Order: sequence, then structure tokens, then C-alpha cells
Amino acid sequence: MKKIFINGSSGTTGLQIHERLEKRNDIQLLEIDYDKRHDPEEKKKIMNEADAVFFCLPDDAAREDALLVENPDTVVIDTSTAHRTDSDWVYGMAELSGQREKIISSKRIANPGCHASGFIALTAPLVEHGLLNSDLFLSCTSFTGYTGGGKKMIADYGDLSDEDKLKLYSADRVYGLTQNHKHLKEMVCMSGLTKAPAFFPAVGNYPRGMETVIGLSSDDVLGTKEDIIALYKSVYQDGLIYYKEDDENGFLSAAKMAGRDDMEIAVYGNEERIVLTARFDNLGKGASGAAIQNMNLALGFEEKAGLVIGE
Repeated sequence: MKKIFINGSSGTTGLQIHERLEKRNDIQLLEIDYDKRHDPEEKKKIMNEADAVFFCLPDDAAREDALLVENPDTVVIDTSTAHRTDSDWVYGMAELSGQREKIISSKRIANPGCHASGFIALTAPLVEHGLLNSDLFLSCTSFTGYTGGGKKMIADYGDLSDEDKLKLYSADRVYGLTQNHKHLKEMVCMSGLTKAPAFFPAVGNYPRGMETVIGLSSDDVLGTKEDIIALYKSVYQDGLIYYKEDDENGFLSAAKMAGRDDMEIAVYGNEERIVLTARFDNLGKGASGAAIQNMNLALGFEEKAGLVIGE
């Protein structure tokens, strides 16, 4: 039985991981005494006893606590932004070329960002296999449920008693207006692109779900729409990302994959204008589900153990 410690279990991602793992009979969750929760020595002790530690912390705290893990056999899975482009950490997206093997052999795994997961899933294979030039400038819109913003945003959406606020919050709200969203660095690094996209994240009045959309001109593609579809079907097999065209009578709801840990990608449009889409749960494949997938791989469990998978 593997020993697991969740460092920062009171946040949204930490709570989700805890809820999922406590149902498993092949894992022992380590708990820190309540009155010692702020004691760095106690935390250091319990982290070094664990087979795997999840960091569900702010970036600075994740960097500090990573230095406390001295046991060479302890796997650290960091869900913050702190280590996603750090060359000493493996990017935890198993479906990318060569990443599954790296995750299996690594002790330091950086969990992907939610918006970044959709963007990278759509772009990385196209750049790697020569259907998109690496210097292409893209535009991406990504919709998320409000749980993607953590406790503060959840509380914000939980109180819509003011009519003016209700009017604004009833529709999707674009943010990241300065084009400095924290996911952009990993989006560039892991996609193989050399330029950050124009990125427009938007939050809606629904709890869970994510939909990432990228538009392409046929002039951008070194091939055809059918080539893109064939490539996706080829590279995404037997994992938690797969190709499936499944619109709802001409619509695509960002909430369709809520409660699941897989990701559905598809290609729409026509021969002139092509639309790439990724739909998943911001708390599933976009956060805690991906973290557990990485733990499963690193500790030798079946990759999909404890995860909610569709067809």
C-alpha cells in the first residue's frame, strides 16, 4: 500500500484529490496533526515518509516546500505553476510524445494548467508532425467553469443577490486582458511554438467544464483538415485524450465533460477555416484528475485507476 500526502489539502484541487483517493483501498492517506499543520519540521517529516506528495499550494510555497523533500524515492506532483517550465521537472501530460515514459521514471512532476492542457493537446502534435509551422501566431479562446478560479471565485459566484452583479455574471466574462496569463509560458514551451498566442480565457456561471477553441486558416496548415483529423486519431490512442466529434445540434457546450477525467478533441469548420476544439473538466483532466493519472504512472498503478472515464 502506497503512502500519499496532500500538501495543501484545503484548496479546490487538494480537496478533489483527497476525495478521490480516500475511496481507494490501495492507498494510505497521511494526515498531519491539526495543531502541527504550520510546523515546517513536521511537514518535512511526513513528506519524506510518503511515496508521493501532492503540492496544492501557491507558487512560492511550492518552491520552498520542494526543497524539504529529501527522500530520493518520494515522488512530488506539483499542481501549481511553479515548476511547469523547469527543466528539472517533467511536464505531467502523458499523452504527449515521450512524456508517459518520462513521468514513469520521474520523481518531480509538474501538473499541467487547465487552459494549457487543451491548447497543448491541440497544437503540440501539429507542430511536431509538421502540419503547423512553429513560428505561427495563433489565437485561442478557452472557457472555464468558475471552480477554475479556486475558493475566491467560487465564493464570488455563490453570491449573485445583487441585480447588477447577476447581470454581468450571467454571461461569460473574458479575463487575462493584459495577455500575461500564467499558463502562457507552458503553452509555448510544450506546444513547440515560438510565439505566445493571443489568449482569451473566459469564465462562465457554471461550476465545472472547459472548452478550448483555436481557429486556423487553411493557409496556416501544411496539409488539410483531414490530415489534422487523421493525425489526432493516430497520436491519441488508449489514453485520456481522444478524438470524437460530438456536437449538440450544432453547439458545443463547455460543461459537457464535467465530472470526468478524459478529454475530447475534435475538428470542425470547412476547407478554408478550421476549428480545433478540446473539451474536458477544469477540475478533472485540467487539475486533480491529471494529478492522479500522474501519480498512478509514477507509482506503478494502472494509469486510469480511480478516474472517471467516458466511452
